[in-house]
Amino acid sequence: MVNRRLLGLGVCVGAMVLSAWGCGGSDGPTTPIDDTDNVDPRPGVDAGTGGDTDAGTDAGTDIDAGTDAGTDAGTDAGTDAGTDAGTDGGTDAGTVDPWPADPVTNYSDRYGIGRVKSVSVDLGKNIWVLDGDRIGVVRADTQKLVWVGGPVGQAAEGQPSSVICGGEAGRAYVGYYADDLGVDPEWPDIHTNFIVTAKPCEIPVNETTCFPFSPRRLQFYKQGDVDAVKLDASGQVVLEGHINQSRRANKDANGNPFIQTGPTVVDGVSLGIRNSNDHHFDEDRAMYSCTSVLRGPNKGDVFFGSNHGVTRIRGLTYNAHRHPVWFDARGSQYAGYTYGLGISPDGDVLIANEWNFGIVTPDTKLENWDDTTTAGINQQKVKSSYLPEVNSQETFDSWRGFQQTTDKKYYLGSKDLGLWEMTILSATNPFQKGTRVGADVPALGGINALASTNDGSLFIGTNTGGLYRLTPSKTVEKVADVRGNKVLQLVYDGSGTSGMLLVLTSEGLTVLRGH
Repeated sequence: MVNRRLLGLGVCVGAMVLSAWGCGGSDGPTTPIDDTDNVDPRPGVDAGTGGDTDAGTDAGTDIDAGTDAGTDAGTDAGTDAGTDAGTDGGTDAGTVDPWPADPVTNYSDRYGIGRVKSVSVDLGKNIWVLDGDRIGVVRADTQKLVWVGGPVGQAAEGQPSSVICGGEAGRAYVGYYADDLGVDPEWPDIHTNFIVTAKPCEIPVNETTCFPFSPRRLQFYKQGDVDAVKLDASGQVVLEGHINQSRRANKDANGNPFIQTGPTVVDGVSLGIRNSNDHHFDEDRAMYSCTSVLRGPNKGDVFFGSNHGVTRIRGLTYNAHRHPVWFDARGSQYAGYTYGLGISPDGDVLIANEWNFGIVTPDTKLENWDDTTTAGINQQKVKSSYLPEVNSQETFDSWRGFQQTTDKKYYLGSKDLGLWEMTILSATNPFQKGTRVGADVPALGGINALASTNDGSLFIGTNTGGLYRLTPSKTVEKVADVRGNKVLQLVYDGSGTSGMLLVLTSEGLTVLRGH
């Protein structure tokens, strides 16, 4: 029996912003195929124009294709990508900090960054910026801003970018948008995310119809997903590659462990990020958030939150996916777009979507990320929960940030419903306890980002009131000297001797030190 990894079976519900855990694919292995100027807000940040809007209506049901689908062992795709440095430029974290030690510095003015849509930092202390189809980096060694020579990767194909996250020294990952797949008028009965890759046809799991190969549907794989870029030996930003190599731990029909990789290219089309348990299902298409691991045993890893779940990337290899879910009375599974991602002081991955949230202690092996059943792997401190003090389970909570402060307290920030402290009742409880924080501060009613810092503070990025701080003594104060009332993103690097908080607003990038 092939090792199972799905949370559960049943009917899955799909809509514009609804997805379901395991609503496509199987846990059976797949056989590898040889590889032959204007600033847009980050997704989910209201800005009047641009960006995606939340929906939440039921758009029908799909049958979960989650039964075992074959026992082909496949082959290991070489060494673990986590050991591949593959980059130049910058130095590993822990070296001399090259950046200003001043408590507050306007980086947009000082380094000529201007207004951008997303920022991040890699292990070499290089600061990466994203502005539409332009990717730039303020190099740690020269402290000079370098822009890519022109649109590369998905941007060159016209795909709209969303977020950027730094990885190993000199490397960053760029996420892109793609629409959810809907009912295909040519084959209305096919699972919306199922892509036929073999000629002449294939039969999806749990179905009997043989769907013919479609070059048209194969093109869907080109949309969205993630590119890797790097600083080359000359100090320029270049495309490193499109992320398309999956890695997953599995067992064959005889119970023998192997690494399931699956194809990367079919008929000349890069499959990009698709389900690690079955490459036919293209569910993780639009990247809405990302977070970099800058310290601890998994440093260099990056987690992307998508329209369907959370994908983990190490080097040029990924594992997709996992996410919190909830079930309605019919047994349908729901998961919202993942806007809220965080890394706790101890390295836990904090996941928050439109309805639910979860906390996972990630295994150090990339290939185990989607394992939800094996004891001792990926402990779920919170499996899938909501806060009844905020809303019913069926109603959007619109979580945009999820952080844990150094005193072990958890905080969730909502786009519409404010800041909440979350207390865990039990790991498997469908709901946890919520307590409103800062209800007397009107600006905290709309939150776009959260960041926890080494000194015990929680920084709160609001949609209209600028930056606030929940101090270690739990008082709320406004942070002065940060230009811009709309905070788009908060990125914290606490790996050095003096913490570095990147505050991206509609007016540019400011960096705070010493927290």
